[in-house]
Amino acid sequence: MVLTIIIIRRSVLIVNTPKLLLPALAVSAALVLAGCSASGSAASENSDTDLKVVATTTQIADLTRNIVGETAGVEVTQLIQPNQSAHSYDPSVADLTALGAADVLVINGVGLEEWLDDAIEASGFDGVTIDSDEGITILDGEAGHEDEAEHADDEAADEAEHDHDGGNPHIWTAVANAETMVGTIAARLAGASSTHAADFEANQTAYTAQLAELDGWIHENIDAVPAAERLLVSNHDAFGYFTDAYGITYVGSVIPSFDDNAEPSAAEIDDLVAAISATGVKAVFSEASINPKAADTIASEAGVAVYSGDDALYGDSLGPAGSDGATYIASQLHNVRLILQSWGVTPSAVPADLQ
Repeated sequence: MVLTIIIIRRSVLIVNTPKLLLPALAVSAALVLAGCSASGSAASENSDTDLKVVATTTQIADLTRNIVGETAGVEVTQLIQPNQSAHSYDPSVADLTALGAADVLVINGVGLEEWLDDAIEASGFDGVTIDSDEGITILDGEAGHEDEAEHADDEAADEAEHDHDGGNPHIWTAVANAETMVGTIAARLAGASSTHAADFEANQTAYTAQLAELDGWIHENIDAVPAAERLLVSNHDAFGYFTDAYGITYVGSVIPSFDDNAEPSAAEIDDLVAAISATGVKAVFSEASINPKAADTIASEAGVAVYSGDDALYGDSLGPAGSDGATYIASQLHNVRLILQSWGVTPSAVPADLQ
């Protein structure tokens, strides 16, 4: 049991409280205190906000912000921060407070936000939830992988690759999926606030055009590479939709799991090194939100290049403001440039609208 002291106005309440209830109590106390002090500058800052939107991941938040644009009266709060794993995220009291006050919650879905049910319960959120995976064909753990039949009976690999109920949650890595996600989010936001529906629709149209241009640029460059040379090894199993969309053979991942917190076994490392040698992979890619140590080790053992640091891919998370992965479009441009570079290919000029 935990001794909890709650101060409300000038009264002090001391109670014995189970540890799991502390986040909910902290949020409740924060909301009470906010209500008692909602005057002056804080009140004036929020007085014009008539739709509060909370988005879970960095990618979902960026897609949502592009739909909202400069629409007056709409506020978007992002929970997971740049280079922070969606798998190990733990909501802060401030995050839960924002969620509890939100009108709309936009999520990735496909089980990516494993912490979501607890966060909703702790925060008291009772608004509209927009699940952006609506209308998207969900891949299982086998899609886009080399030597699928050879490993079909490997129970350990099967368990690792299916550690998210419903399949691979990294739906945003294919740009066509991002276009579908934007359409879903825009339509549901318009349903939640008819006042701003026209603005959301106009912003959606403009942003979807950019995404279509991005998809075309990626296809233009990757399609020109012989299929046998389109090989990819990344830090964890996050690029199945990307490789499937653009005809890339996904030879394997350093962490053979959808979850970037998993650890590869010695046998899995040996298998990946052997696959790299057998297929002719020229590089191993780390990811910006994951420690590159294991990727460095495998690349060294296989005798190939490793892309890490500023040259790491943006997988589970976008990067901070000013980085090559600060936005969804920027992250895709960054990733594709580096993958092409690893194949010895110079990409064509990026369309002006995407720069």
